[in-house]
Amino acid sequence: MRPLGSVAAAVVFLAGSAFAQETYDVVIYGGTSGGVAAAVQTARMGKSVVLVEPGKHIGGLTSGGLGATDIGNKGAIGGISREFYQRVKRHYEDPSAWKFEQPQQYKNARQGPNEDAMWFFEPHVAEQILREMLREAGVKVAFGERLRLGNKIKKEADGRRRVVHITPRDFAANSGLTGPGVVKQGPRITEIQLESGRSVVGRMFIDCTYEGDLLAMAGVTYHVGREANATYDETLNGVQVKNATKHQFVKDVDPFLRPGDPQSGLLPGIEPSPPPADGTGDDRVQTYNFRLCATDVPENRRPWPQPADYDPPRYELLLRNFEAGDYRVPWNPILMPNRKTDANNNFAVSTDYIGANYDYPEADYAARERIVREHASYTQGLMWTLANSPRVPEKIRREFQTWGPAKDEFTDNDNFPHQVYVREARRMVGQYVMTQHNCQGRAAAENPVGLAAYTMDSHNVQRYVKDGRAHNEGDVQVGGFPPYPIAYGSIVPRAGECTNLLVPVCLSATHIAYGSIRMEPVFMVLGQSAATAAVQAIDENKDVQQIDAARLQERLLADKQVLKWTGPKPASDSALDPAKLPGVVVDDAQAELKGEWVKSGSIAPYVGAGYLHDDNTGKGEKSATFVPDLPKAGRYEVRIAYTPHANRTPKVPVTIRAAGGEKTVTIDQRQAPEIDKAFISLGAYTFAAGKEGRVVISTAGTEGFVIVDAVQLVPVDDGK
Repeated sequence: MRPLGSVAAAVVFLAGSAFAQETYDVVIYGGTSGGVAAAVQTARMGKSVVLVEPGKHIGGLTSGGLGATDIGNKGAIGGISREFYQRVKRHYEDPSAWKFEQPQQYKNARQGPNEDAMWFFEPHVAEQILREMLREAGVKVAFGERLRLGNKIKKEADGRRRVVHITPRDFAANSGLTGPGVVKQGPRITEIQLESGRSVVGRMFIDCTYEGDLLAMAGVTYHVGREANATYDETLNGVQVKNATKHQFVKDVDPFLRPGDPQSGLLPGIEPSPPPADGTGDDRVQTYNFRLCATDVPENRRPWPQPADYDPPRYELLLRNFEAGDYRVPWNPILMPNRKTDANNNFAVSTDYIGANYDYPEADYAARERIVREHASYTQGLMWTLANSPRVPEKIRREFQTWGPAKDEFTDNDNFPHQVYVREARRMVGQYVMTQHNCQGRAAAENPVGLAAYTMDSHNVQRYVKDGRAHNEGDVQVGGFPPYPIAYGSIVPRAGECTNLLVPVCLSATHIAYGSIRMEPVFMVLGQSAATAAVQAIDENKDVQQIDAARLQERLLADKQVLKWTGPKPASDSALDPAKLPGVVVDDAQAELKGEWVKSGSIAPYVGAGYLHDDNTGKGEKSATFVPDLPKAGRYEVRIAYTPHANRTPKVPVTIRAAGGEKTVTIDQRQAPEIDKAFISLGAYTFAAGKEGRVVISTAGTEGFVIVDAVQLVPVDDGK
């Protein structure tokens, strides 16, 4: 593989007046991994193409630190996306690629020994490969070119937004406006205008940014934030308190400036009151962070720098969390080759800068740069604190002193990632909206252009005070479903809004569905599919909404895209509908949870959308309380649902609090339930009407995984 410098030199950099005069078949805005795949596919199909990148790097998160590829199921990845990961494998098959360890020393349980691709890599290797792919395809790249902004945003009553173009008269009245970045004739974009004064004319346009600036400036409807559950009849959208069991506080941590004094104010980033009811929509987006590339190799390691604007109150909650007894190490360092990491957020207070990104999606460039700087400062200060503060437990402090930024990564950015993790920003409202129902197989997308395979994953959205302690809200991790198709209609706008634009990154999906789709290999898949559709629209002389779907799929399959999942699927009877079961059923989604529980659906059957397990950690700190709402007083048989396995605990304590008192029994979750293959009976008890009774499942004294699924109370007819 060529050195990075020679690859960069081989990519055409457009500059000066020559750029302003050029016209292309396809114009791609945004040099993310999806943008690279789109550009390469366009060039391979024989059309002229330019890739316009606002920054000076390509690859987005793929080259910005996210080397631990989030996939869900590797078999769902094909085409140019898989080709990239195959090139990664070839790179590391060269012994010269291993500078700080030998290939046989690198261990990662998620990387199989005989795979045709490699899914873990160093940041600079990813960018090197992506640049090489662009060079080989002859793609022209323009770095440092940003779309003009400066338009008015119109927000509809349902939360959807559109950008309304400002007229020339408006510009004359306000010289502070820079001008519209998109020129349209009817529903078609004719050119985009850049801040440098250049313009790019094209027949087709593809928005591959994480922010969706091109789609917004083109007047396409989009959404920012979380839709209400009621909007698309979902259950995991909107505000999520009960499901937010992961990356949660497990100890009582005081959030006030002066502990115990609410009048003293709150520590930074904490909302003063609890959020509204679960399922309520809002304008908030899930938190951003940086994926850190650290190393423990002394000759390649820098100490964590203390930022110039280091602000101790930012980290007071972290330190109080330690002092409250939470000794978990607050990061997730996944090992990459050459003793490096892709380090992600983990636990209650970590690299996710909760609540600091709400303005980012629709902000101007100056405001976005400020938000990114604040995220960088927070992250650097966090790592410095963990490595240096005497209030950090000594064992944890020593661990962070062992690691530090890798000297040979991000060399033009002080060894700090050049890309913040924009987990979501704008999301188009297109011809087809992907929802939770698509993820879980209740709705089948039409005319698929790729597969998604990851868990529905939302990081926390806000931090708030309740009962005098800090809580996190918004984290949802629900999986247990096979790869599913992504509709072509979700990457194209509605026909009346724009007829020559495709959007494979900020595609049309609800917040919770986007949390499953938003993975880098999927963005590459969709980028290739979008480019294929753009070329086909040119050849057929049609709008992108009108192209021949069968012909599109035929070409995608010829280019090794995966459009249909033919691998194993969960059994059709894997989920029991609680509404169809007798008596009163309380699912795990309605349980009152203490501690961090993990959502799963890997073993069937189960009640509802899955079940919870304790991850075999935090014994004695976790519990689930089920509160049935009984229509009348009387005797009820209490049943517990769980999924059996040899790794379960043989003695799970379950406490039944009934009208006649309290009783604790133990159950063996290694044994298969007999009732509906899901429940076992704990006997009959007398309960008062309403919500007086309780059934509590605890992890105290357990060894092995503890499962929490559902509680069922069935009326007992004593006359029979």
